[in-house]
Parts: sequence; structure tokens; C-alpha cells
Amino acid sequence: MQVLVNADHNIKASESVSERVESIVFDSLDRFAERITRVEVHLSDLNADKHGPRDKRCTIEARIGGLAPIAVSHEASTLLEAIDVAADKLERALEHVLGRLEDKRH
Repeated sequence: MQVLVNADHNIKASESVSERVESIVFDSLDRFAERITRVEVHLSDLNADKHGPRDKRCTIEARIGGLAPIAVSHEASTLLEAIDVAADKLERALEHVLGRLEDKRH
């Protein structure tokens, strides 16, 4: 599973941020790793220099062979919270989609 981290010009996506994002994604999606070809993570600051209760956004898109991409996003006051919640949302979405595929096979 390949993880690509992208950030807008308002987010400083240092190597440590990228490593943290990859760690969170791998921890959440590890059991689906055989099915996922690529995960793209997009980090953005919605209000630039202003601070607000929900100004950090994390959008995560998983690509699974033979299926349409599955994407989720979350907005939060901190980047870490946005990443954590978006990763949890994606895990639940994958459980739902892949679970339905398994049900159809049986």
C-alpha cells in the first residue's frame, strides 16, 4: 500500500508530519493493505492565518483495484485530530464496501 501525502501552501508538510500521517493511515488500514493499491492524503488549512474551531481539513482517498476510489474528509481545530478522524472514517467506509462485496460472493 502506497501512501502519498499532499499539503496546501498553508500547511508545513515536513518529513515528520508525513511520517506521522503514514503511521496513522497504516495503523487504521493495515488489515485492508492487500486490497488497497494507493492512499492519497490531502491536508489543508481552510482559513490560512486565522484560527477557528474547524479550520484544518484532512481528505483521504483509498484506491482499491477494480472499484471506484473511496474518499472521506474531516475538519477539526487541529491537523492531528482531522487526520485521526478521517482515518477512522475511511476504515469504516472500507469495512462497509468490502463487507458488502464479501456478502455478495457468499
